[in-house]
Amino acid sequence: MAGGGERMPGQYMGGWGNLGSQPQKGMASYSLSPNRQRPLAGTMDSAVFNTFRRGRNQFLYVIPPFIIAYATMQWAIERYALMFCRLRQ
Repeated sequence: MAGGGERMPGQYMGGWGNLGSQPQKGMASYSLSPNRQRPLAGTMDSAVFNTFRRGRNQFLYVIPPFIIAYATMQWAIERYALMFCRLRQ
């Protein structure tokens, strides 16, 4: 019988936490890994270099559309201004 410390008829196994079982053979220890202790360690340093590296790889996908969009917008502004000036005369 596992008891809470009181004596009952039969075999007494011990109080709570000391049930009279075989001693433990190994020792269990728990610890936190360094990643769990400091989850953001080194993120600022690597963020700068990773951003530069990834941005450099995307340069040809981003800059040409921006140049085309800017040139188209400038053309549209000039065309509108030219039409607007003709209509006002």
